[in-house]
Amino acid sequence: MVMMDSDLQRPRILRPTGRVFTGRVVRFMDGYTREMRVGQPILVAVMTAAGLTQVLTLLVRTLLRTGAGGPARRSFKELKKGPEFLVTPMRLRDADGQLFEVELHGHLAQSAVHPGDHVQLTLRDQGDPDLPPRIERIVNITTTQWLTPRPPTVWSHLGPPLLLQAFVGALVLVLVLAWAITI
Repeated sequence: MVMMDSDLQRPRILRPTGRVFTGRVVRFMDGYTREMRVGQPILVAVMTAAGLTQVLTLLVRTLLRTGAGGPARRSFKELKKGPEFLVTPMRLRDADGQLFEVELHGHLAQSAVHPGDHVQLTLRDQGDPDLPPRIERIVNITTTQWLTPRPPTVWSHLGPPLLLQAFVGALVLVLVLAWAITI
């Protein structure tokens, strides 16, 4: 028996091009972490507004002669680095038997999807032609479950305390500007 070059080739893995993909889960590949970048303009605006609140807080504490402030804030460099999140490549097979690859960002319950499950995925292009589309929503037709992976966001990375400080700082700035305009 003679093997031809086409017999030695591995199956070609495609990437879905549509927004919705229906198929069977073949396997989950080994996951890895990817870092999310934080845009510098957003970070500068949040840090500036939060800094205003921190200065006002220090001024009030100095006038009232109370003790030292709260915990130290994370540095600009640490905040710019962004959060890391889990990326799990998934292989799926469509009704025609073709093999496709997509990415699952964030965590999903281990019992939610198994190899062999029939799923319908809502996908989003990642903007990089080297990356397969990422999953936004999974409908596990086999178990009738609706699943949504939850990767971290820029706002969850910055955290509620810093965002609250930035909101208060922006509010103070707006009030001062409104008062200055009315004078």
